[in-house]
Amino acid sequence: MRRTFFTGHLVCLALSLAGDVRAQSRDADAVPAESAPSAESAPSAEPTPDAVTSPGSSPTPVSSSGTVVRGKAPPPPESPERRDPTGAITLIDAAERAGEARDTAELLAGSVGLAVQDTGGYGQSKSLVVRGAASNGVLVFLDGIPLNGAGGMADLSQVPAALVERFEVLRGGAGTRYGSGGLGGAVNIVTRAPSSSARASGEVTYGSWNTALGHVAVTGPLLDGNALVLLHAGRSEGDFAYELDELPAVDNPVTAEARARNDARGGGVLLRYRRRLPGGSRLDVLSELALEDRAIPGTVQNPQSSGRQDLDRLSLGVRWSGALGGAGAQASARGFFRRDGLEVTGDLLAAGGPQRHSVGGVELEGRTPLGDSQVLTLTVAASGEQVTDARDSQAASWWRTSVMAMDEWTLFDGVLEVVPSLRLERVGPYWLFSPKLGAMVSLGRGLGLRANAGQSHRAPSFLELYIRQGMLLPNPGLKPERALYADAALVWSSAEEGARWSVTAGGFGALYENLIAYELYPPMAARPYNFDAARVWGAELEVEARPFSWLMASGGYTWLRTQNRLGDPRFYNQPLPYRPRHKWVGRVRAGPDWLNVRTEVLYQAAQFVNRTGTRSLPSRTFWSAGASSTFLRRPDVTLSVEVKNLLDARAYDFTGFPLPGRAVYATLAVALDRDSPAVTEEPHASRPPSP
Repeated sequence: MRRTFFTGHLVCLALSLAGDVRAQSRDADAVPAESAPSAESAPSAEPTPDAVTSPGSSPTPVSSSGTVVRGKAPPPPESPERRDPTGAITLIDAAERAGEARDTAELLAGSVGLAVQDTGGYGQSKSLVVRGAASNGVLVFLDGIPLNGAGGMADLSQVPAALVERFEVLRGGAGTRYGSGGLGGAVNIVTRAPSSSARASGEVTYGSWNTALGHVAVTGPLLDGNALVLLHAGRSEGDFAYELDELPAVDNPVTAEARARNDARGGGVLLRYRRRLPGGSRLDVLSELALEDRAIPGTVQNPQSSGRQDLDRLSLGVRWSGALGGAGAQASARGFFRRDGLEVTGDLLAAGGPQRHSVGGVELEGRTPLGDSQVLTLTVAASGEQVTDARDSQAASWWRTSVMAMDEWTLFDGVLEVVPSLRLERVGPYWLFSPKLGAMVSLGRGLGLRANAGQSHRAPSFLELYIRQGMLLPNPGLKPERALYADAALVWSSAEEGARWSVTAGGFGALYENLIAYELYPPMAARPYNFDAARVWGAELEVEARPFSWLMASGGYTWLRTQNRLGDPRFYNQPLPYRPRHKWVGRVRAGPDWLNVRTEVLYQAAQFVNRTGTRSLPSRTFWSAGASSTFLRRPDVTLSVEVKNLLDARAYDFTGFPLPGRAVYATLAVALDRDSPAVTEEPHASRPPSP
């Protein structure tokens, strides 16, 4: 009933917006040139990763997957360079992955410093580990709206790739700029922006295990601004084959089994509106609804026969940003609200009534120059959070308040940039203090050095503190986790005569204290406790080359070491589970729009699955390949074919969850831009993102 009600309204909304767009596009044909939207309001005016500069210096082009823009114009409030000017940041452009039939987690999996924890197949839970920090120590945002749930973890399976324009990945402690929870890093998922040109597009994908995905998007001028509506849906049976060894300790043959009760289906809508206001300020409005229903297959050793999950999310966000006065000062004000629903049914210990998690808040930020070489940023934020469990009539709520100050100093004619910052935060009953010092040095000839050191915290989640889940008991006496971290890297970039090159090589280290982990609590339950500490250190390498407009090659390598510093001799100095020591990814894409091919190889080393280091998952190599052809213009019609896991590697992830083997997908995409002239043949890599 609920899904039928939502679906009817969403279809009506899409049809009405499409009608408004067609009507306004006809009127736009008669508008004089001087009254047409300015370039500043066009999508191309959005920040693009073309240059990196220190304040007052000239831009230096870099790769789109390397360090982000730091140009002369002040960056938008939510941009990564505003949030953390010296941070280890990687941008991932989703438009360059068009036609690859990948979900959000797969698009992120190739980034250095990141590992995906996957329970297998479309719609099943997927989370991130960044630089050794657990999934609940990584913050995930949707256009600045926090997505971490009541348990502290963000499930990437609930964010379809159709919504995404780009990912902004910050590796390293993010507590100073993003708040509690950013022990290992933060990921901001930037959704597709509305356009000033009337445009309609759609895409449908079908492939292995009866998997079908699709979306329809309409964008254009509306109510003196620009609007976008995008509807998406998907489903999959998820009944892929896997190999089962019923007696791992005995030399016996493995048997082929089919993954049962691994189906999932879902859908939703994204609405975005953007308007330029008098005085040059800007208003952005976002509304997003997602619904999902998925089976709970369980592990291979403990399969489930009836469990299911119903999930829903409603996100709302409003942001104003603009200049204050004529001295270069900027300000922004943002309000957001998110409500998550979860209901587990079937013969499961955790089954019962629905659980609701709500969070909403406001953030005010001001940024002003103090002379020619100093910029001061102040942020004040407040939010409320509540979780309810209808099964046991449990509820808990608290407030978060914080103040952040960041001072950017540019010295020696832009050669050195020093950025001290700190955040004081109150999360429920906990006081948290997160300082950070960052620096960047320009060494000339496109070479630079950046370094960071600081402290981040994660307050215990509601589920760890107050809410019982089946046999998992709460512990209201938990203390916040803390991370002391440092990193440094050399960055080189060059852009000459249409060619672009970039290399980033660096190292990092972190000490995690008061880690929260579950221990057995007799007779059968488990309860979370604080443990002593863990150490993490490693190295990262990113390389990208674009020697021609039709050719792009990139690669990344991560070396990660972890040590459990718990005093128990059984675990002391053992590696942390689910942290592979080596990860390497290489990617090549070549060809113009009328026919381009691509291939990617991702290798991940073996990883332990327990604290004693006695059980492990083997290493794995995933090789994918595909091709796309835009064989028709106006409308643009593109056909893509993708083959995932060419080697048919039968891998496992997390705790006994098998991953899919070889899969084949075909994608048909259609796009019509009414206001643009006929498009000439251009290489794929040079095309701007389309809605």
